[in-house]
Amino acid sequence: MRFHRHRPRVWAAAVFVAVASLATTPLGAQAGAADTLPPAAPAAAAVEDDGADCQVGQGGSTSIPTLPDPFTRMDGTRITSKADWRCRRAEIRELAERTVYGQKPARPDNVTGTVSSSRITVNVSHQGRSSSFSANVELPSGTGPFPAVVVYGGFGADTSTIKASGAAVISYDPFSVGREGTARNNKQGAFYSVYGSSSSTGLLAAWAWGVSRIIDVIESSGGSVLTADATGVTGCSRYGKGAFVAGAFDQRIALTMPIESGSGGVGAFRSIARESGAQPLSSAYSEQPWLGDAFGSYTGNPAALPVDTHQIVGMVAPRGLLIMDNPHVDWLGARSGAVAALGGAEVYKALGAQNNITYWSDVQDGNHCAVRSEWRAPLQQHIQKFLLNSGTVSGTFRISGKKSANLAEWRNWQTPALTGDGASGGTAGGTTGGTTGGTTGGTTGGTTGGTGGTTGGTDGGACTAEYRTVNSWSGGFQGEVSVRNSGTGTLDGWTVTMTLAPGQTLGSVWNGRSTGTGGNVTVSNTPWNGTLAAGGAVTFGFTATGSSTAAPGGIACTSP
Repeated sequence: MRFHRHRPRVWAAAVFVAVASLATTPLGAQAGAADTLPPAAPAAAAVEDDGADCQVGQGGSTSIPTLPDPFTRMDGTRITSKADWRCRRAEIRELAERTVYGQKPARPDNVTGTVSSSRITVNVSHQGRSSSFSANVELPSGTGPFPAVVVYGGFGADTSTIKASGAAVISYDPFSVGREGTARNNKQGAFYSVYGSSSSTGLLAAWAWGVSRIIDVIESSGGSVLTADATGVTGCSRYGKGAFVAGAFDQRIALTMPIESGSGGVGAFRSIARESGAQPLSSAYSEQPWLGDAFGSYTGNPAALPVDTHQIVGMVAPRGLLIMDNPHVDWLGARSGAVAALGGAEVYKALGAQNNITYWSDVQDGNHCAVRSEWRAPLQQHIQKFLLNSGTVSGTFRISGKKSANLAEWRNWQTPALTGDGASGGTAGGTTGGTTGGTTGGTTGGTTGGTGGTTGGTDGGACTAEYRTVNSWSGGFQGEVSVRNSGTGTLDGWTVTMTLAPGQTLGSVWNGRSTGTGGNVTVSNTPWNGTLAAGGAVTFGFTATGSSTAAPGGIACTSP
């Protein structure tokens, strides 16, 4: 049985994706020269949900320990074009509502309000019920109208940097929309005044609904104070959970910035269940009614979920996403956050939007929700690119060695090279892929160039390998090896050998399986990237400690 989603039949204006090569380079590849960077940020969609007209079935039952394939539809077929992602995203959204968050309703019958230099008011009425709430506004210096970042709660977000970057701060109290400390059958707040105190929708979706209503009011205000097409959202801890869901579920949000969101936030559910010290799913479900009522059936068996949070990350694509995590507090499950970010980055890769996602857990201060110096520059750069359209920034994966992650352990699917131009915004640049671990400094970007040029190219039969240094920092570097089938037949498996310089130690490896950590090391294919057609290529990446002055040598590739 198939049914129509109960949302308005509206489409976003098509904003086409300018696509760079997707075939070979993994996540963490460094942009080389400036001409590999996109000239402008992707436009947010013109509507809250541009997949509202998509037909979504009742399927989705599964029980797998690994992350579900984001590119396989509920009917078992795989998407093949960027245009296909629109309705595949609609499927993911529907499944996430059914099993994780509860329904986030579409725009109510009537939304009115006001926008001033200091305050936003929101009034909602729907099917005979009404509610209202408000949010404070702080403008940056200069002449408006200004883009704005909706900041959940009262702590954890670097509002000074937001304003110094040229964006207004909208201070949003999510408790006015959905209160904590309430029973699941007696939820309170502006959302539940409209949709009922016994609604099965959890607080995160209710809070996201509130952000969408703020955007509705900004859109109808005439744009004299705040611009209607450049909104971001951020928050830390429980508010980071809320910011993540808001950005995933409203495609008008140009920049999503969750901070230390923990269990119920960015962290992959399947991974959290296996991450030592992370807040258990049952605890995240019972601590507050953050997650929808239906999620209670999955806390002890996340493998039965038809979705996981890497797909929610993918729902944000191709729009801007800056995920900030804290590896020093086990309870926050930063390893699982990295797993989800790496998995979701594969959606960005397939859409040609690799430069639009950043994950950063390489921080020194272990205090929860601290304002961190490491994030100041990325925050400013992302606001400039995605809200002011005045700069460029490559996506960066800097994953702390305290909470490293390996996507290869969590997926048995490959990322397709989707065809066409797409239809929900986005720009190209570089290529992403794979998994990272250790303290990396890699940035996504083009398929050539980068720091340090290339070496290697040693022929091992039909298999050749070429190395380049992607990025370096004090005490370490990130490298990448391209493996190519230079023969005329199909390559079935590959192994690369290389020699690290004295003092260099191999850290994390992604898109490959490593043996050895110093001196002579080998990296072989994973189960899903060992078969290469004639002329085909894959890449694997790694981080290493030690000086990057001497590049690994003796690069050679062999095939069984």
